[in-house]
Amino acid sequence: MNNLDLQVLEQAAKWLDQGYGVWLCTVLATYGSAPRSPGAMLVALPTGDFCGSLSGGCVEEDFLERLGREEFAYRSQIIRYGEGGFAPNLALPCGGVLDVLVERFKPDCDSREHCAVLLDALKGRQQVVRHVKLDSDQVQIETDTTACAPISVESDHVRIRIGAAQRLLIAGLSPVAEFCAGFAAALGFEVVVCDPRPELTAHFKMPGVKLIEVHPATYISQGGCHAATAVVALTHDPRLDDLTLMEAVTTPAFYIGAMGSKRNSQNRLERIRRIARLDDQSVNRIHAPIGLNLGSKTPAEIALAVMSDIVRVKNGIVRGAL
Repeated sequence: MNNLDLQVLEQAAKWLDQGYGVWLCTVLATYGSAPRSPGAMLVALPTGDFCGSLSGGCVEEDFLERLGREEFAYRSQIIRYGEGGFAPNLALPCGGVLDVLVERFKPDCDSREHCAVLLDALKGRQQVVRHVKLDSDQVQIETDTTACAPISVESDHVRIRIGAAQRLLIAGLSPVAEFCAGFAAALGFEVVVCDPRPELTAHFKMPGVKLIEVHPATYISQGGCHAATAVVALTHDPRLDDLTLMEAVTTPAFYIGAMGSKRNSQNRLERIRRIARLDDQSVNRIHAPIGLNLGSKTPAEIALAVMSDIVRVKNGIVRGAL
């Protein structure tokens, strides 16, 4: 899941707590060109306030206008944008087709509890499946996700699997780390920076980036990593980097990497192998030197190489296929 979807559910929870009924939209399928993938979410109020995205903007405006005109019934339904969908919008500017699940949640305890469970799932605490009965207001949470596709649509119900939002955990501030944080936020990652050094954290502030002033190894040991987490150590400080790597390899993080030259990286891996008594399988999980070989020299270029490699691994692309 994308970090924007985490923001959507956080906003939905806030509105529900304030006594507002909310409309939750989820992209179920796309055909042709589409800027957001199935599973993307948007939450809205009839006043036109909203959070999230379903497309590049061509759908949201029309949806909010229809919502304001009370065109949607208070029941779960699937709507279509593009050919065969709402008239007169038979063709989207991008040429694609978008199927969207639209649900209305009352500001009651059941809705707030449902939203809280989904937030837990996006934060990596569990994985769940939403079971939505169409043409009704019935929605249930299932915890058995073993045989469930990410999204399945049948004649009378929809099932949507909800898992952790992609997270980038940056161990320690540095010029490269700051560029990585910016790139990752733009790519939709939940970005967490851990650094216990007040002389560096005092003036750090970046939209969409959470700063936690603890040692990154401590944050990881307290459950800061899940299977959708990438961990990067970018400081050249072994007091931060080494401990972070030793803790990270005990987690299901999908990417673990550390910045450094080939020689320094080899020395680091041998050092943490010896100190933490790591086996080959654990050590081989660490990308060091980190990033794709783009000939990077500046902090921005190095950060680009790092994030490119993380996206490569996230998307299941082997280096030889590049």
